[in-house]
Amino acid sequence: MAKLKIIRCSIEASKIEPKSGAANTFEATINPESYSHNFSLKYTGTMGKGDGAVGKSGAIPKYSMADPEKMSFSLTVDGTGVVPDAADLTVADQIDQLRTVCYDYDGDEHEPTAVKIIWGNGLKEFFGRLTDMSVDYTLFSPDGTALRAKIKLNFIEARTAAQEALEAKRRSPDLTHVIRVQSGDTLPLLCHRIYKDAGKYLEIAAFNDLDNFRDLEPNTLLRFPPMR
Repeated sequence: MAKLKIIRCSIEASKIEPKSGAANTFEATINPESYSHNFSLKYTGTMGKGDGAVGKSGAIPKYSMADPEKMSFSLTVDGTGVVPDAADLTVADQIDQLRTVCYDYDGDEHEPTAVKIIWGNGLKEFFGRLTDMSVDYTLFSPDGTALRAKIKLNFIEARTAAQEALEAKRRSPDLTHVIRVQSGDTLPLLCHRIYKDAGKYLEIAAFNDLDNFRDLEPNTLLRFPPMR
């Protein structure tokens, strides 16, 4: 059975590159029972046109951005010798290796290291950074040496500078949109979709030199410039 791996990475402007060598890889000897992969969107509460009227209950949420993805799971490390892949490893050895790969500060990157998390074909590869790690020791030898521990790990998505720039461009209010008209589209509807304000349709009609904006021809390309 494929084992979950956490591989130390370097981040360049356009790519995240896994580092080679055993020292840069932690391989689970006991796979996690489950994992969580979280996605979330951020909205800002703003009042739309005319929403300040008496009786309105609150603001209209408007999409702002996609938050970084998050992943979390727990690993069990065993030092009793009953797990074949960890027969020669102590609990302390395995925790030290995990810390080296995903917790320790990277002097070259000047920030905590980025990692790549892979697990067979079921888990889509995830590039992230550790946000927190907690260790619960659950079994001990008579002299107090830890023989088993459960480690809870939480990661947040890691992105390259190019990915960050692309995301910022998508959110920019200065971006000009080019829309291909579909059957049933109207100019007020398109203005509402792009600007959240259907009342801008006269300005867009003038901008695109439309003589008859009430009857849009399908497949016509319309430009929607930045508007505040």
